[in-house]
Amino acid sequence: MDKEREYRFLKLYEQLASLTQIVNQKPEIPQIEALLNEISAMFRLAKGVTHFYKNPGDEQQGIGETMCSYDIGAENIKPVHKVRFVTKLMSISTMTVYMTEDEEPLTDEELIKVDLTMRTALAFVSRNRLQVIAEELAFFDDMKFRNIRSFFKFLAWNSKPGDFNGMAAIQYNLRHFALVNEEFQRAGGDMALKNHYQHIDSVIGKSGIVSRLGGDTFVCICKQTDLPELLEYLNDAVVLVNPNGKTVHISTCAGVFQIPDGYTVNVPNDIMGKIMQAYQIAKVGAQGNIVFYSDVMLSEKERARKIQKMLPEALSNGEIHVFYQPKVNIITGEICGAEALCRWFHEGQIVPPMDFIPVLEETSDICKLDFHMLEQVCGHLRKWLDGGKKPGRISVNFSRRHMTNAQLVDDIIEIIDRYNVPHKYIEIELTETTTDVEFKDLKRVVEDLQEHGICTSVDDFGMGYSSLNLIRVVPWNVLKVDRIFVPMDNESKDSIRSVMFKYVIAMAKELGLECIIEGVETRAQLEMLRDIGCEEVQGYLFDKPLPLDEFEKRLDMERYDIS
Repeated sequence: MDKEREYRFLKLYEQLASLTQIVNQKPEIPQIEALLNEISAMFRLAKGVTHFYKNPGDEQQGIGETMCSYDIGAENIKPVHKVRFVTKLMSISTMTVYMTEDEEPLTDEELIKVDLTMRTALAFVSRNRLQVIAEELAFFDDMKFRNIRSFFKFLAWNSKPGDFNGMAAIQYNLRHFALVNEEFQRAGGDMALKNHYQHIDSVIGKSGIVSRLGGDTFVCICKQTDLPELLEYLNDAVVLVNPNGKTVHISTCAGVFQIPDGYTVNVPNDIMGKIMQAYQIAKVGAQGNIVFYSDVMLSEKERARKIQKMLPEALSNGEIHVFYQPKVNIITGEICGAEALCRWFHEGQIVPPMDFIPVLEETSDICKLDFHMLEQVCGHLRKWLDGGKKPGRISVNFSRRHMTNAQLVDDIIEIIDRYNVPHKYIEIELTETTTDVEFKDLKRVVEDLQEHGICTSVDDFGMGYSSLNLIRVVPWNVLKVDRIFVPMDNESKDSIRSVMFKYVIAMAKELGLECIIEGVETRAQLEMLRDIGCEEVQGYLFDKPLPLDEFEKRLDMERYDIS
């Protein structure tokens, strides 16, 4: 190799080495490619191909990136040299160079220089790709969705006053998405998630961001001008679940914060706290599925904190009382059991259940309350049984929050057995309005309780989206039919409500489920229930929820007047 050509190669290689060694700066890819092309031409190469694999398994399957930065388009080429580079993280880079078959082969000296150039380029490719992988791992999840770190990074890069002028933040959750996964399996659920995410991302564009918090919960920043389109989509979206065109309707619970002009994000949790608070209210559904944050919520949040702080003292001071609403057999008039309901008396005043139950439902505090109620009920049952009373079966409400407790059934049985109460006197009642629990966990708990002779019931049947699926999957003993299904006085037998009610009862009986009708308030309703074969009810027609001493008086009665 002559000195002039040697000198030219050294100058080109020096520039290549310099550019490929730069770190913490965007690489000059076009310049690097130009240098590689010039060196390739110098050594009569026809083509250069690079492959990058994340791991040896991908290399074996040929799954990776292919890059071709030099190709003169010649035919009849053959590989003349290959370099393989393995990093400590087991990523693999390979580079193969080709020459035409009629070209003069590389000399040993030329091959050394080509090899050196290839190794330098591969070291750069490996480092550059690993940096991309590291960023993917840090800022994207396993489904290639941006994660919460991406969201916080976006907030941090837009932290000056005015950066968020005209913008809005949203936290949303896909409602009842467990049902999509169940019906269309994991592949269908993943496709629905990706299509939903991609549509939101396309509406937001580069001015904002959408990230996944986990599961089917997302956060995003968007222009306020895009809010109408986004919220319409979030309220009811038609999403593909398979390549054959099958679609599902997906709605969301969303909390929205319209960011005021001049607003400064001091810490990321500032915005997160606001949209999360609005989202939690939307999730309950009392104010609709989409709730906008307002300063009024600050006082609500403080009230919630106060309730949560007061609970331990209320439990220890005996402020939490059990009231019992009798369940009545409308054929005999006898009390066949009761529902245990929580009443909180603080400083001589009653705290309405709607003021504290939803607050406690947001944390595991509701579980403490449920176990406290069960313990009081078991104490009362032991007292009644010792006194010769016949209380029937008492139902105790348990939140779906308990589903995360792997020892739930053991904890329930421990309390019941500690009071030596026969299991047949306890019914565990789970409300149907909270539908974000996996059916398989619910089914496991119900089956375990039943194996120990403990009855289970689904409360407020008919209130939730998943009602029919819930009784299909979970083997309940008792169906408590919500009052919305009970026909009004003088309502036609052909009305939608009457027809639905009749068939709900018929379906329950066909499935072998015991039925309790809630909210019975009039004699006309009583007669209608008798006509279609209902036997057990609870409602104000017989009694409101009663304090302990009043309920004990009812147990001493022969029967209610059902004439």
